[in-house]
Parts: sequence; structure tokens; C-alpha cells
Amino acid sequence: MGELAREAARHFSELAGERAARERQFTVALSGGSTPRAMFELLSREPHAREVPWRSVYFFWGDERMVPPDHPESNYRMARESLLDRVPVPDGNVFRMAGEAEDPELAAEEYSAQLREFFNLNPEPGSELPRFDLVLLGMGADAHTASLFPKTAALRAGRRVAVANHVEKLNADRLTLTPATINNARNVTFLVAGEEKAPALKSVLEGPHDPETYPSQLIRPSEGRLLWLADSRAAKLLTRP
Repeated sequence: MGELAREAARHFSELAGERAARERQFTVALSGGSTPRAMFELLSREPHAREVPWRSVYFFWGDERMVPPDHPESNYRMARESLLDRVPVPDGNVFRMAGEAEDPELAAEEYSAQLREFFNLNPEPGSELPRFDLVLLGMGADAHTASLFPKTAALRAGRRVAVANHVEKLNADRLTLTPATINNARNVTFLVAGEEKAPALKSVLEGPHDPETYPSQLIRPSEGRLLWLADSRAAKLLTRP
């Protein structure tokens, strides 16, 4: 995981520097998980802590559990502790999902509206989609990504920005960006680590197209770059160069 996290941190730092130099802002949707945490911790140290133009970086989230922001399972808390509290990011640059909300559907609608406002989009649902500079994603052993789990309603969310997604096997609701929003990004980067992910990674990249079973197959940016970063254990079953 160390080499994967280092490459991911280098990739983030490079994209942030290039985009901020041109546009004076860099927008990123973060992922939860142990590999992103390792990447965040590296970003909070030299040389990245000095190189990244933190005041021009705007942070969003790809998904969130329905828990308060100080809960141990909160993706926001993980990013806050491992990165945001350690670098000079203005509070106004951080846009978290309201995992503490009592109504997940309303929380998803409010986050969608917040994104439309930030990106200066048509406020009507189903119209324009936000265009992130980078969306960071992980992948589970069941091939889910963000909170797009197999055979769940969010896989068929159309042009909605963010939705609440009930995951039966977890008996839980999640907030997640939709496939359409993720696919509108300039860069989408998967971070995949661990031998337990190897069968799913092979199915997603080399198997038949079956996104209901392998949701990560839905991620195909329309006018952006898709990058898979995987460690040797996760990539052990791949046969294509």
C-alpha cells in the first residue's frame, strides 16, 4: 500500500498544481478507506504539504455514511484528521455531506443543490452536472465504488447529482454521487489495494459488462481521464498488459 499511496499523492499534487495555476481552483471529491487515508497523510507532509496550493483546493465527498461528522465511520472525519486539519485549507473550501441528517433523501437533495450553486449550474434537477477536476474512488471486494453497491437503485439514478442509496446487505442508507456526476469529471482515479480485491478487479476490467453486479464498470468518464492505480496484490489476476 505504501507505493500505491505515494503514487496517488504524487498524482493528486501534480493535478492540483497544474489546474490551480490555470484556473485558480482545484475541485476534488474524496473517498473513504485505508488507501486514501495513507495518501492523505502523505499529502499532509513534505514535499506535498509545501507544493499543493491548498487555498485553491476545494474539497467535496463522493459518498458518506449516515453518521455524524465526528463518528469513527465518517469519511469526512477520516479526511479531516488525516489531511484537512494538517494543511492550510480554509473552512470555506470544505463541503461535506450531511451524514447526520435524519432524512437521507433530503440530505442528498441539499448536497446536489449545494454543488449546483458552487459550480454555477442551472438549479433545476436533471439539467447540468458539476465537473470536478478529480474524483477519487476506491473499490470494494464486491466491486462497489463510492456507495454504488450491486443491484441498488443508485446505479440507475440518471442525471441526478447525488442520491441517497439504501444498501440492503448493510441494512443502511448511504449518500453518494451518481455515476453520471462521477463520469462528468475531468479525472477519475481508482485506488485499489489488497488481494481480496483481485477477483473483483479482474471482473471489472476484463470480464463481461455487467454493471448491476460490478458497479465500478459504470465509471467511464465521457470527456475525462480514467486512471486505475492498483497494488500488485489487487492486480495479481489481471492478464492484459
